[in-house]
Amino acid sequence: MSTISIIGNGNMARILGARAIAGGNTVEIIGRDAARAAALVKELGGRTTAGTFGSVPEGDIVIIALPYESVAPVVRKYGPALQAKVIVDISNPFDPTGTELVTPAGSSAAQETAKAAPAGAHVVKAFNTLFGHVLAADRVGDRRLDVFIAGDDDEAKALVSSFVESLNLRPLDAGDLKIAHWIEGAGLLMMGSGIRKAVGHNNFWLGMNPLD
Repeated sequence: MSTISIIGNGNMARILGARAIAGGNTVEIIGRDAARAAALVKELGGRTTAGTFGSVPEGDIVIIALPYESVAPVVRKYGPALQAKVIVDISNPFDPTGTELVTPAGSSAAQETAKAAPAGAHVVKAFNTLFGHVLAADRVGDRRLDVFIAGDDDEAKALVSSFVESLNLRPLDAGDLKIAHWIEGAGLLMMGSGIRKAVGHNNFWLGMNPLD
């Protein structure tokens, strides 16, 4: 099994952390708010520890469970501390109305994360097409939820695929990191109607996106 570091204390950090622990992985929770991180560590139990924001993460896989606008700045802040790490971008770069992507033309959230990452780090897109509440409510059975992944490094994708398998989910290699644009578009297609309904009811995101 893997050692996973999760940067973020929000909904998806909690859900992925719980699933990772259940799958036999070791989890490190990292957040700017040390008290919130400690509370989440206590909630998750098992082999869960709290890390220090900005220091070198323990995990070979570092999941950035933050909103899109925070991901690249945090990766830049970590800088060399993420060297040789596999960085998993799970963000969805949606506009507030859930009608379009807000990434630069021809790019994706994952590609913007890769631009911010230090040399030697590898970015993999994953988990963004899964509704948080569906992932949390999922019960282990014969039919596994699919996780689309994209990245430019085969070894990094293999490591993430192995982690996905440990969660009793099915990894689907969609191709290189350029494909992340289309995976994020699929996320918008799947979640856009829910976001628009949530906006209409003043209940933005419905827990669909990873919030710190």
